[in-house]
Amino acid sequence: MRSRFDEQLAMLNNELTQMGAMCEEAIAIASKALSMGDVKLTDKVLSLDGEINQMERTIETLCLKLLLQQQPVARDLRQISAALKMITDMERIGTQAADIAEIITFLDGRTGEECEYIRFMAEATMQMVTESIDAFVKQDIVLAKTVVDHDDIVDHLFMQVKTALIKMIAENPTDGGYALDLLMIAKYFERIGDHAVNIAEWVVFSVTGTHKGKLG
Repeated sequence: MRSRFDEQLAMLNNELTQMGAMCEEAIAIASKALSMGDVKLTDKVLSLDGEINQMERTIETLCLKLLLQQQPVARDLRQISAALKMITDMERIGTQAADIAEIITFLDGRTGEECEYIRFMAEATMQMVTESIDAFVKQDIVLAKTVVDHDDIVDHLFMQVKTALIKMIAENPTDGGYALDLLMIAKYFERIGDHAVNIAEWVVFSVTGTHKGKLG
């Protein structure tokens, strides 16, 4: 019975890894679409968002089966309940990548390269998402805490984006709409970073039984 349970836990880890990879891909493609001004790429982001939503339902079903059909011990219960929380954050990451893609369609072919800090935010948040999922699979609280610490980098980059865009508007008021679109994109990247932190904090909970929320 335990061996079957362990097999299903391994399946859960695989599904979470796959969902996390989809989130990373959605962020990467949205970032590429922004840097190239390529609206056609945004369709792929929207498609991935749909796949991520389906993965959320699949993993939720698997978690419920593990809870109802097996007899998990305390650590197993923490791991399964953490997974249920994590998929909610990953679903939000997919949605926010799609939100970024939607805004890109309003930029009339302009790119985000006029504010390079946004690209840095995209790279930082992708790394946070990757490491938060790796931390869960490896049950690595050191890596999870590294993700939490990296959130300060994303927050600092967001402040740099705001400063750069304020300067842009001051120098060319006609770019106000474009600057606001870039600010919204940066805000979505910041939120993606926050969700990666949430995932990392659920990793710590799954291992230690202690959870300290960031978003409240």
